[in-house]
Amino acid sequence: MNEENYKLASKIVTPNYVEQGQQARKVSENLVHILLEQKKIPREGWNDGTIKLFIQELSLMDSNNYSDNAGVGEREGRIYSRIVSDRHFSLGHGIGRSGDVAAIQVKAAGSSLLMKLTNRLVLDAIRISGVRSCQSAVLVPVATGMALVLCMLTIKNTRPGAKYVIWPRIDQKSCFKSIATAGYEPLVIANVLEGDELRTNIGAITEAISSYGAESIACIMSTTSCFSPRVPDRLEEIAELCQKYNIPHIVNNAYGLQSTKCLHLLEQASKKGRVDAFVQSSDKNFMVPVGGAIIADFSDDFVGRVSRLYPGRASATPSIDVFVTLLSMGVSGYKNLLAERKEMYLYLSAQLSEVAVKYGERLLDTRHNDVSLAMSLSTFDNAASNDVTAIGSTLHKKLVSGSRVVPRGDRKSVNGYDFVGFGSHSDDYPTAYLNAAAAMGITKQDVDLFIKRLDKTLSKFQRKPVEIPVYFLG
Repeated sequence: MNEENYKLASKIVTPNYVEQGQQARKVSENLVHILLEQKKIPREGWNDGTIKLFIQELSLMDSNNYSDNAGVGEREGRIYSRIVSDRHFSLGHGIGRSGDVAAIQVKAAGSSLLMKLTNRLVLDAIRISGVRSCQSAVLVPVATGMALVLCMLTIKNTRPGAKYVIWPRIDQKSCFKSIATAGYEPLVIANVLEGDELRTNIGAITEAISSYGAESIACIMSTTSCFSPRVPDRLEEIAELCQKYNIPHIVNNAYGLQSTKCLHLLEQASKKGRVDAFVQSSDKNFMVPVGGAIIADFSDDFVGRVSRLYPGRASATPSIDVFVTLLSMGVSGYKNLLAERKEMYLYLSAQLSEVAVKYGERLLDTRHNDVSLAMSLSTFDNAASNDVTAIGSTLHKKLVSGSRVVPRGDRKSVNGYDFVGFGSHSDDYPTAYLNAAAAMGITKQDVDLFIKRLDKTLSKFQRKPVEIPVYFLG
C-alpha cells in the first residue's frame, strides 16, 4: 500500500498497529531498493515472504496480469491451470524476444526486470566464487551440453570454414555430443598419465593444430570440473596456444564454480591467453532443478553474441529458480555453502581413504581435482567375475546415488566414435576404481551413510582365501 492507503487504514485499525505494519513493509521495500540500485546478491538472504512479495509485484507488471488488459495477440501469456500459474508466479511471457534472449519484452516489464537482475546476480556469484575479471554472464534455459552448442554455433558465424573441435578427452557424453550437434567433427586428444592423474597432452594439441591448420579449427573445448582420476585441463597453456594461433577457446566448467582450483585456472588463463567463454550448470552450482546453464566471458562480447543468436523467446523458469535461490542464500549463505563443501571434501577424502586401506585398496592421488575422488578397486577386479560392476549396482540398491564404479576396458560408441575404457577418460587406465564427489550441498550425513554402505558392500565382495583341505595319512 502507498502512504495514503496507510493513512486510511489508520482510521479503521488502531494507528499504532498500522504504523508497525508499515515499518515492517518498509524493511522489505528497502531490501528491494538496495537490490535494484546495486544489482548484486544481498549480503544476507531474504526471507520467503519478501521474495514472494517482490516476485508478485514483478508479475503484476506483465500484461497478462493487468486487471483490465484486452489481449488480442497470438501469445498473451494466458495460463489455463491454476497450479501451473502458481508454480510460475503467473509469469507467462518468458524472457527475451525473437531476436535476443536477453532483450526486454514490451508486454513483460516484470519478467524482463527479473531476467536482467538474474543475469547480474549470476555475474556477481561468479565473481564472489573467484573469477573476479568475468565481465558478463547470461543464464540460458538449456543444460550445459546445449549451452556449449550455442557457444559453438556463435563461433561458426565468424569461422565459416572451420570443421573441427579439438577436445581433450573427458568421458562425459553430453559435451562430446554437443560437438556433432553444432556441426563439427571432434579431434579427440588422449590424456597422459602422470602418477594417478590423467592430464592434458599439450604436445598432442599442438600437433593437431599443425596437422589440420589453425583456420580449420573452430575451437578448443577444454574442461575444468571432471571425475577423478581425470583432473582439470592445463587451461593456461591451452589459452596461450589459442591466443598464439587465433583459435577460440570454450571451457566446459560444468560444476566448477564451487572449485577454487577450477576458478583459479580460469582466472589465470584469461590473463595469460585466450578464453572466449566458460559454461557452467545452474543446478550443480546453485542447487536448483535441472534446466539452466550460465555462459560467461571476460570481454562482454561473446555473451552478447550468444544472446543474439538464440532463436525466439525462452522459458523464464531457470531464471526464476536461480533468482529466488540467490536472494534466499545471500552472499553469506552462498559463501557458507562453498566453505562447507571444501570441508566435506576433506572429510570424504579421509573417510574414503580409511575404507580403501581396510580392503587393501588406496585413495588415488588426484590432488589437482578438489571435487571428485577415486578409490582403487584392484583387489575386486577379476575378469572371471563381475564383482566390480556388481559393487556399483549394489550401492545403487542401497540408495547410494552419485558414486560411479569404473571397470577397465569398457567399450562404448558415442555418436559413431568408439571409446575404449569409456568412463575412465583413458584407453588403458591401470586399475578399476570407484568415484565419489563432494559437491555443493553435501552434508556429513551424506558422507557417513555412503561410507557405512560402501563398507558393507565391499565386505560382501571381498575375496576370501581358498581353503585347501588337508588330509592326514595313517
